[in-house]
Amino acid sequence: MSNPLEDRFEQARAVADAVLFEGYVLYPYRASAAKNQLRWQFGVLVPPAQAATTGEHSVQRTECLLEPRGGDRLHAELRFLHVRRRTVERLDADGGYTEVPELDLPDRVLVPWDEGHEERVLIHESLDELTGDQAAVHAVRFDLPDAVEYEPVTDAEGRTLGRLVRRRQRLTGELRPQVEELPGPYRVLRLTVSVHNTTTVPEHAGAGRETALAHSLIGTHLLFGVPGGRFLSLTDPPEWARPAAAGCRNDRTWPVLAGPPGTDDVMLSSPIILEDHPAVAEESPGPLYDATEIDEILSLRTAALTDREKREARGTDARAAGVVDLVDDMPEAVRERLHGAIRGLREITGEDTASAPLPAATAGGPGPGPGPGLSLPQGPGHPWWDPAQDAGAAEVPDVVVIDGERVGAGSRVRLTPGARRSDAQDAFLHGRHATVEAVVGDLDGETHLAVVVDDDPGTDVRRAQGRFLYFRPDEVAPLKEREETP
Repeated sequence: MSNPLEDRFEQARAVADAVLFEGYVLYPYRASAAKNQLRWQFGVLVPPAQAATTGEHSVQRTECLLEPRGGDRLHAELRFLHVRRRTVERLDADGGYTEVPELDLPDRVLVPWDEGHEERVLIHESLDELTGDQAAVHAVRFDLPDAVEYEPVTDAEGRTLGRLVRRRQRLTGELRPQVEELPGPYRVLRLTVSVHNTTTVPEHAGAGRETALAHSLIGTHLLFGVPGGRFLSLTDPPEWARPAAAGCRNDRTWPVLAGPPGTDDVMLSSPIILEDHPAVAEESPGPLYDATEIDEILSLRTAALTDREKREARGTDARAAGVVDLVDDMPEAVRERLHGAIRGLREITGEDTASAPLPAATAGGPGPGPGPGLSLPQGPGHPWWDPAQDAGAAEVPDVVVIDGERVGAGSRVRLTPGARRSDAQDAFLHGRHATVEAVVGDLDGETHLAVVVDDDPGTDVRRAQGRFLYFRPDEVAPLKEREETP
């Protein structure tokens, strides 16, 4: 018989796997690639003694809110990767083995590599037993000792050519769950679960991040389930629960409701920021592990690898080999689905508005306006969102006053982004001269200036498409006449 909670956990694990293996092996999927020289970026918990020298942490803390209702037991699952250092050895004529930098086979090129082995630690406890002083006795400790594994490497005829040697370093840790009932008219519990790396690294092992990673929890995340209970969203909590939600402290993790929309008995605590009820796109053909890329682009690039590069990828890691096989065998119909999907359409009945003329104020102008969240005022152009049709939209002024000067469409300004909101691109534009195309407002009622930068060779295209750069009024300064002179 189906277990509803396990079904929910299984759906959440599909998303959690993307978190667990985020950046596990990056395109072009070869151990020699520069992108694969620095790995394990998310959810890394190192031994306490290595925290200061590596810039990582040894503790992860999750706090979330729970209405127990008819639920009385917590089911939790800690998942992480444990590094297994793989070396390659060639079989010598005398029957011994010699470590080598690679073993070149017809179908793959085997090289040294750090593999990630999935580990799980489970908790099944009564909520009552996790309250107050009783919680201390319910800490769950785990100890993964040193281990060495050998895997023979054979040719097509079954003759041994060498072997792979996998070494695992000791890793110890602890989960500390605790439940606290909050005051108020509703029965709400604050669930706190902290994950601790408690490993003591031998002095002879050395220092540095590479040493620490061998004794670390990687991609660390938690799944919580309370059958009959209800978790509250921390991203969008009920109004009455907002103060309690704001008081939850989460260190190096982000708890969200998991499972299908409309369910609330499972929560995923992720080291990567997610929305409530995250899901893997149904168009995705399978895990590609390099989640910094779009599936379509990544698949096309992988298909373009040379035969030698594919052999190297297949020898780097079993998951990398799976990606290469997935792309090589991908049907054209599946590849076409990766081009994109629209999920926000709603059915429109009645009058056919597709062929209706545009309002005089917007017809005949350039293409779409600024990106989501920004609106161009009425005038030339055809913004994607018409503020005149949104009764709740704040009125946007035609001009703003900056340093005593009126600044609006056509004004010349100098860009002066500060450190508070700037990104790297803003820093490159500091001091550049620009022309204001419009004063715009966002859905939060904030005012921005849409600008094009002087000497930008793409200015005409930006104007034609309505694609501008946006700065707050305090991030620009009006140009004086002497500044405008070349």
